[in-house]
Amino acid sequence: MDGPLKNLLVIDLTRVLVGPYCTMILSDLGARVIKIEAPEVGDDSRKFGPFIDDYSAYFMSLNRGKESIALNLKNSDDKKIFDKILSRADILVENFKPGTLDRWGFGWKEVNKKYPKLIYASASGFGQTGPLKELPAYDMVVQGMGGLMSVTGQPNSEPTRVGTSIGDITAALFTTIGINAALYDRQKTGKGMFVDVSMLDCQIAILENAIARYLSKNEIPKPMGSRHPSIAPFEAFKTKDNYVIIAAGNDKLFEKLCSVLKLDKVHTNSKFNTNSSRAQNMDELKKIIEEKLSIKNTSLWVQEMEKEKIPCGPIFNIKEAVENPQIESRNMIVKAYHKVIGDFKLAGNPIKMSTYKDEKTRGDIPDLDEHREKILKEFSN
Repeated sequence: MDGPLKNLLVIDLTRVLVGPYCTMILSDLGARVIKIEAPEVGDDSRKFGPFIDDYSAYFMSLNRGKESIALNLKNSDDKKIFDKILSRADILVENFKPGTLDRWGFGWKEVNKKYPKLIYASASGFGQTGPLKELPAYDMVVQGMGGLMSVTGQPNSEPTRVGTSIGDITAALFTTIGINAALYDRQKTGKGMFVDVSMLDCQIAILENAIARYLSKNEIPKPMGSRHPSIAPFEAFKTKDNYVIIAAGNDKLFEKLCSVLKLDKVHTNSKFNTNSSRAQNMDELKKIIEEKLSIKNTSLWVQEMEKEKIPCGPIFNIKEAVENPQIESRNMIVKAYHKVIGDFKLAGNPIKMSTYKDEKTRGDIPDLDEHREKILKEFSN
């Protein structure tokens, strides 16, 4: 891939999701990524479904465009190979439990002494410091401990996981941001740095309204379904056939909404004429709005609201979301090639840059240890 990170070499010592997602973004931005995998078994996610002809679609969706070599970093010969590759690298990304690479002789302090320009990024469950640093964590663990599950779901429902692995994905994004900031710093100082990202920290960082509410008001937020805690109307409303999302985030938009729904005088009613008053009367307002919405299907309401530029939309399933013409026009479904199964469709890169073409294809999907001979030959000297 051509991109702003072209000619940078990334060593990918990661597996499953948080690390591979980070290095996938770096690859999509032009970096060369060499994935170091455990001999015989490889990345754990090679065993995760769904499968196509015994190949993991989960793995393929995260590791397009990378090169694979299997190395055992406890083995002295493999350590030498790894060190040769590392000597030319710009970035190392790993998501082992803290202390693991130190035991193998490739911790930050040792590596920094030998390769002071290397940027070394670690993404882990709880980070490199603190009383929980040595504990393992998965996405759902940090969703729970980070407070996210406490504000997700319907009122009085059982604890509800967010529908994607947002604990892993947010950590991957923050790690990528940290790496890019470190690259810019290296241009000024000539030195690399250590980037330490905790999945749990990232969950705290994205709590936005919930954490603001607690820290400023000492209120502990609870699940509210689709409703926003302080903006109204800002939730999913029932229509004749389904639901429609309406996000009338200011008084002018609410006035437009009332006009579309033919709710005369509602926007001037003291219960609803400001966002603060609407937020205090959400239940009553929802009843009024849904009574009007019940006479037409979602698609018709969306058309009428879009004419007035009222933020709104249907609730799509995954098929509908992926096949949305807007998504197609933005090149958000792309292809990668696997030598056995052929073309494989996957999500594209949402970062569009004026200088670089957003290609419709990505690099090939690697089999385990596929690039051993090529890499050994290149890094033999």
